[in-house]
Amino acid sequence: MKKATFKLTFLGLFICLLLISVSGYFLLYLDNKKQEVSASTQPLVVKNHLIKQSTTQYKSYTSTVTFAAVGDILIHSTVYNDAKTSDGGYNFKPMIAGVRDLMVNADVTFANQETINGGTEIGLSTYPTFNSPFEVADALQDAGVDIVSIANNHTIDRGERAVLNATDYYNKIGMLYVGGYRNNEDKEKIRVINSKGIKLGFLAYTYGTNGIPVPKGKDYLVNLIDVNLIKADVEKAKKVSDVVIVSMHWGNEYQLYPSDQQKNLAQELADAGVDVIIGHHPHVLQPMEWLERSNGGKTFVIYSLGNFLSGQMWDYKDIGGVLYLEFTKEINKDYSEISIGNPHFTPTYVTNTNQRNFRIVPLKDAGTVGLKNADSKYIEMNEHMYQWIKGQ
Repeated sequence: MKKATFKLTFLGLFICLLLISVSGYFLLYLDNKKQEVSASTQPLVVKNHLIKQSTTQYKSYTSTVTFAAVGDILIHSTVYNDAKTSDGGYNFKPMIAGVRDLMVNADVTFANQETINGGTEIGLSTYPTFNSPFEVADALQDAGVDIVSIANNHTIDRGERAVLNATDYYNKIGMLYVGGYRNNEDKEKIRVINSKGIKLGFLAYTYGTNGIPVPKGKDYLVNLIDVNLIKADVEKAKKVSDVVIVSMHWGNEYQLYPSDQQKNLAQELADAGVDVIIGHHPHVLQPMEWLERSNGGKTFVIYSLGNFLSGQMWDYKDIGGVLYLEFTKEINKDYSEISIGNPHFTPTYVTNTNQRNFRIVPLKDAGTVGLKNADSKYIEMNEHMYQWIKGQ
């Protein structure tokens, strides 16, 4: 009897434990399913960017571009004959080698190509109707020149063919030109060079073409000075540029100071929003100046850069120079601002021996190539060029 009771009690206990285990498992299963159902009804949030507070960090940005400009490239027969090589070509690079570093070290370099580079196929020629070899462009490009003005009184000396030849060659070597064009479509394209995030826009004009009429219906071959036209072009250039640079072929030959007409026109261009005015044509140096704009701000003008390379000699006609400017662009969250500053001018001198071995050297070193009064001439020309910007 006691043995049977023990077995029954043990069986009952076993059954109870079994029921408890099954019930617990079932309850756990239901709880897990409930959690799964609950989780499936909630949105999946990876990261709530709308709720998270964040502050955008604006970093100011400053960029500075160095700009260089040289004056008249006036290739007389004495110069291109001196550049002739034994294989029948031309090499002007040795003529520029002495000042090449002054040009190539700038971020952007500009030159005034006074004589059209129409090439030998139409025959080279000298004063009064010039035509120069293509190799002049090669030498300038080797010296760092990025863009040339071809708007001057000699642009159409040899007609439309020379302009088309020259511009075709510039396109071939990848050098920009301004002031004379192949057609109306070419003329409408504002020349812009983007360097370090700063956009420099270029325009160029001349007072005339030495009485040679521009072919009818082909005004695009050369830009003539017309204030209304210039103002319209400046407005176009301002839309695509940070800095607007205008080359002006103006003034009186061999005069060391600008005429009233030059000064009045320069003020009009300044008031129109031009940032830099580079003058050519007098073949001698004329001073630099800051002009106050009617609506605030300043415009830099150099009235004449003189002859950089030519066959002309004496009476300041063999003295030119390299202009330097700095353009600085500053951007932050509140504004974008362009400033122009640090004008610097290095006078240069063209030497030759019996109209051979033409070379450009810094004027301060011209004593080593035979200029007897080089030191005093260097002082004189520096004082001449800086006289209107001293203390500014």
